[in-house]
Amino acid sequence: MADTVYKLIADDLRGLIVSGRLAPGDDVPTEAELAQRWNTSRGPIRNALATLRHEGLIETTRGRPARVTARKAHQAVDVSIPFTRWARDIGAVPGARTQEVSLRRADAEKAALLGIAEGDLVVDVLRLRLLDGRLTMLERLTYIEPVGRVLFGVDLDTVSITEYLEEHGTGSADVDHEIDAIAADETDSRLLEVPLGSPVLRLRRVTRDAAGRTFEASDDRYLSDVVRFTVSASGRSRQGDAYVRPLGSA
Repeated sequence: MADTVYKLIADDLRGLIVSGRLAPGDDVPTEAELAQRWNTSRGPIRNALATLRHEGLIETTRGRPARVTARKAHQAVDVSIPFTRWARDIGAVPGARTQEVSLRRADAEKAALLGIAEGDLVVDVLRLRLLDGRLTMLERLTYIEPVGRVLFGVDLDTVSITEYLEEHGTGSADVDHEIDAIAADETDSRLLEVPLGSPVLRLRRVTRDAAGRTFEASDDRYLSDVVRFTVSASGRSRQGDAYVRPLGSA
C-alpha cells in the first residue's frame, strides 16, 4: 500500500510541475502538508520527493521545503539528431549566434581526428546555440575543407548545418560520441556567460559519411543547468568493445 501511495503522490506533484501550476522556484508543499493531504505517514512522502528529485524536477535543501527546479532539456546521445531538429522535437525554439567561420590549417589534434595530414585546410565554426532564447551550448565544429567550404555561402544563424550539408551531398552515416565534464575556458566563460572554471558538459563527436570518410569533428560545451544527457544502448560497440570504459583503459 505504501508503495502505491508514494507513486500517487509523485504523480500528483509531477502533474502540478509539468502543467506549470508549480513553477520553477516555487516551494513544494511541506512533508507535513502532504502527509495531511494524503492521510499518510512521512515515509511515502519522502519516497515521492526522492523520486522527483531523481527526475530533476525538484531540489531539496536542509532546513527548507523542496523547491521546483528549472526543467532540463534531455538529449539522447546514443543517436545523432541535429540540434535544430532536437529542439523542435522537444517543443523549443532553436537559435544560433555564429561567432566565427574560418579557413585555417589543421593542427596535429584536428588532423588526427579527421584522418588528414597536419597542415591540410579545414573549416572551423564557432557558434552559440540557444533554446527559447536561453544560452544552451557552444559549438566548436571542424570540417575537412571540401565539405566545409559550402558554409561560407550561407547565414549559419538561420540553418541547421547538418541538414544544410545533407542538402549539399554530405550526409552523416556513422557518428562516435564521447561525453565528459570539464572546466569552462575563457571562450566558454565569455560566450556562455558563466564563471571561468565552472563545470560544463562536453560532447565530442566524430562524423563519417556513407563511404566511411571522416568529415566533421566537433566539441560542444553544454550548460549543465539547461541540458541533461540520456543514453539508451546495448553497451557494446560494433567491434564488441564496451562503450563505457574506465579512464586510462585502451
